[in-house]
Amino acid sequence: MYISLQFKLQLEADNKKKLLELMRKQSSAIRSAYNMLKKGLSQTEVYNNLRRRYSDIPSAYISSAIYKAKQYPTDKKVVFGGKALFEKLCKNRDTPNPSKEGNKSKARQKLKREWKEKRQGTLISIGSKYKTEKGNRNLRFEQVNSELYLRIALGDREFIYAKVLRKPSNEKDKWNTFLAVLFESAKSKNYFPYTVELKLREGEVYGNVVFEYPEPEIRLTRKHGVIGIDTNASPLHLIGMSKNRKGYEEWLIAHKIVEIAKEKGKAIAIEDLKKVKKGYRGDGKAQLRKRLHNWNFKSLLSKIERLARLNGIEVIKVNPAYTSVIGSLKYAPQLGIDKDIASAYVIGRRALGFKEEIPENYLKLLSDREYIEYALYCYEEKERELKENLKKETNQYKQNAIKSELRKIQNEKSLLLARLESLQDKPSSCEGANGRNPKQGKSAWQVLRVAILFPVLGRSFVRDLSPLKPILVQGVWDWVRNRLVPLEVGGTVPRRDFLKQPQEEKKWQKPSDCIS
Repeated sequence: MYISLQFKLQLEADNKKKLLELMRKQSSAIRSAYNMLKKGLSQTEVYNNLRRRYSDIPSAYISSAIYKAKQYPTDKKVVFGGKALFEKLCKNRDTPNPSKEGNKSKARQKLKREWKEKRQGTLISIGSKYKTEKGNRNLRFEQVNSELYLRIALGDREFIYAKVLRKPSNEKDKWNTFLAVLFESAKSKNYFPYTVELKLREGEVYGNVVFEYPEPEIRLTRKHGVIGIDTNASPLHLIGMSKNRKGYEEWLIAHKIVEIAKEKGKAIAIEDLKKVKKGYRGDGKAQLRKRLHNWNFKSLLSKIERLARLNGIEVIKVNPAYTSVIGSLKYAPQLGIDKDIASAYVIGRRALGFKEEIPENYLKLLSDREYIEYALYCYEEKERELKENLKKETNQYKQNAIKSELRKIQNEKSLLLARLESLQDKPSSCEGANGRNPKQGKSAWQVLRVAILFPVLGRSFVRDLSPLKPILVQGVWDWVRNRLVPLEVGGTVPRRDFLKQPQEEKKWQKPSDCIS
């Protein structure tokens, strides 16, 4: 399968002048080659004649000129620059109406410039399969300071570099495929041929690259096992980098992942991400927004997928729902690993077809009415604290941040209230990774996250999840609800006893372990 892609070049003034002169010479060589082929000269004779006439340009441009000339039919008249444009120029030559002479003059100049660009503004270099020529001898793509450039050979070992102005429009853009093949070939030194043709249009230089993309056979499939990839980790090393630099770093990450998969002989499992919320201006979370905007999840996943397929590695996309929650609550404390590694573990298991059942001790916890009351107590205290802070805060952006956190706390409190209501009658089943409580209408994993993370750890987001191990493994959570509550009148009381007191007798001070 051949793929053809367009791009635009950006050149400095001096380099552009040199390029235009080179275009003019090869365009002339193309016309000369066509006329000689039309007269019946052999390709060797044409090459030798052109080599003598255009001795100041690289010989590969001569061969490419003959290749281009052979694309035109020799059995009919060809007007280089375009027959329609040439006829318009001829018709526009006369100006019988003096009042319109100025407009016709401008129109003629525009037509003449366009015709000249098409006639003299072509430069083509045919791709080469020889390793020494690295895909293309004269028009070669190269990475310079993490930017993509086209190196243009002028002759006598003189080169100019033009910046390539082309960005993938989406993750399915075939430009990603070309970059993946280009990046892979540079790493492996196994170069592939690609043909580049440049055209001058309205004073700008545009290019077209054509290359063959043989879809490799998938050798490493999920039956060999998988490597799970989680992209939610914060990419601190990418903050402050330019867009092109970040793109280059993403290629390096993708290449490293593919190399590991090849070394281990495994397929790759990734999340099928559609959209990632990155916040909005004025939400009071500037640092979080900055971090999220510096991390293009879909861009990296696209690069991993392209490189993997080039290397015959199957890529399995899985539903991303609750992978982080399941990893944090189930595998991080159980295996003593980081939450992001645990999420990748869940992604890998999901790709292999495993279902995630909620551990038995977590189910018991969700059926413990006293514990749910305790969890509600923590959320109510946090809600009161946030409301007090909101009244005191005068900065609008900080107010927005507090309001956002308050909404989150209230939503989570409503889940626990619904759970408590369901326990009034009988314990509901929370079966499987997607088990649902009819009265809650939410995943049991989501309810479990709300019931455990903040009440036990004091925060909804935390990396050290080892304190959950006694609950998960031993089913011990009395120590959580038996924490001491400081009383306003002095002294302390266990929380489980405090919760049993009538509301009017609950005179408390804010417990520090329920505040994030």
